[in-house]
Amino acid sequence: MKKTIDIICAGELLIDFIGNEINTPISEIENYSRFLGGSPTNVAIYGAKLGLKTTLAASCGNDGLGHFMVEKLNQNQVTTTLIEKTNDYPSSVIFVSKSNATPEFIAYRQADSHINEAQIPDTVLEEAQIFHTTCFALSKIPARETILKKAKKALQLGLQTSIDLNFSEKIWPDRKEAIEVIAAYLGTKPLVKLSDDDCFRLFNETKSDEEIIEYFRNLGASAICLTKGKNGVSYWDSQLGILHKEAPFVENIKDTTGAGDAFWTGFLYGKLKGKTPLECITIAQKIAAIKLQHLGHLPDNIQVEKF
Repeated sequence: MKKTIDIICAGELLIDFIGNEINTPISEIENYSRFLGGSPTNVAIYGAKLGLKTTLAASCGNDGLGHFMVEKLNQNQVTTTLIEKTNDYPSSVIFVSKSNATPEFIAYRQADSHINEAQIPDTVLEEAQIFHTTCFALSKIPARETILKKAKKALQLGLQTSIDLNFSEKIWPDRKEAIEVIAAYLGTKPLVKLSDDDCFRLFNETKSDEEIIEYFRNLGASAICLTKGKNGVSYWDSQLGILHKEAPFVENIKDTTGAGDAFWTGFLYGKLKGKTPLECITIAQKIAAIKLQHLGHLPDNIQVEKF
């Protein structure tokens, strides 16, 4: 079957209300700007901005915020046929601080976790190349059960699975349960993206790059990108082993929200284009650098072929 979808992103669709004052705690922020958010949502939008065919499988409220989100996705050329607007729950929102480092956030979750199996037909999976999700999306039922089942089906159909292990105890208080669910997803041999901060929150202790990579490799990851902010990226796959790539210097950082999603979109773009792992990381870092210099989503007309 001809592949008409590059990436299916399954998971959280929500509104980010980002504080207008930089490096100010949420307790002191007076004004916010509204942005379409959620890690899989960002990857779907950023992928479309890079020229990929992306589809978002998600749920939102059948309310003003839900209508706004779907309209924005359509404007950004993301396919929205797998989005459910529910009358039972309002759209989810997150308040986020604007920061040069890891931002503070408060989540008010409702509709985002109500993704059902009927939203992701096997016939649509057959048309895709990559099935991507996040820890956030796996943190609640029924979305968790739907995504795990569809990831296993994706593996059977020959898709490459992918996950951003964006773990936060504020979103998923049961760390033991999270580790078990992550292990189940890693049984689908995904490409794995995670950060130093994610690892510290998940394990509740500091681990070396080698320990982190060994842990997720043993669970089934086919490749691992461990992002380390200003300290670059540690990468592993079975052919190359572990390698490290320094981070480029980025001037005029305006906002870090979504930079990890931009990085991973760039990496997946490289994989889809048949690039080497180092080329994928280079593209990923350049896309992340562009995002760091912009508030909100990536700008249009990014010429990736010139990277």
